[in-house]
Amino acid sequence: MYTYGYERISVDMGWTMLPNSKCEMKGHRETIDRWAKEGWRFVGTIPVVQQGTGVTAEMDLIFEKEV
Repeated sequence: MYTYGYERISVDMGWTMLPNSKCEMKGHRETIDRWAKEGWRFVGTIPVVQQGTGVTAEMDLIFEKEV
């Protein structure tokens, strides 16, 4: 059996959403490493907040640990 943990992160969209602009996640690697040190395994993401344009603004990182 597994237990699951979640941590929400933001996607940095800057101040503009021009057609060719890029969105960037920041801090996700550090977050995954921090959870891994506590025995959790990263298993995926779920977009939880999207802009009207369909761009993901926030997502949950999902972790699991065997109990």
